[in-house]
Amino acid sequence: MFENGEVKHFSYQHGAYNIKYFILKSSDGVIRAAFDACDVCWPAGKGYVQQGDEMICRNCGRRFASVLINEVKGGCNPAPLHRQIVGDNLVIKAADILEGKQYFDFADRG
Repeated sequence: MFENGEVKHFSYQHGAYNIKYFILKSSDGVIRAAFDACDVCWPAGKGYVQQGDEMICRNCGRRFASVLINEVKGGCNPAPLHRQIVGDNLVIKAADILEGKQYFDFADRG
C-alpha cells in the first residue's frame, strides 16, 4: 500500500473530533506517520500536501523532507504519530491517534 512513496491520508472520527493523519514510505524506506497538523498552523486546519520527497504545509508553505517525518517534532513539523511494524503489518493504536485530538479541536477557533 505504501511502496510507491505516495502519501496516504486518513481520518479517525471520535465524537466531535475528526482526527486527520497521513502515512508514507520515506525515501530511506521507513514507513512514517504523522498528524495532518502541526503545533503552529493547526488552527488553519489545512494540513500537508506531498510534492516529490517533501511534505508541504498548506498554510505557511514550509517544506519537510520525508526522512524527517515522525523524527522531528515541534514548530511547523508534522506532529509525529506513534506507529509500529509488527511482522508485515503497520499498527497504529486508536489511543495513539487520540493523542493528537488537540490539533483538530476547532470549536473555539476564531
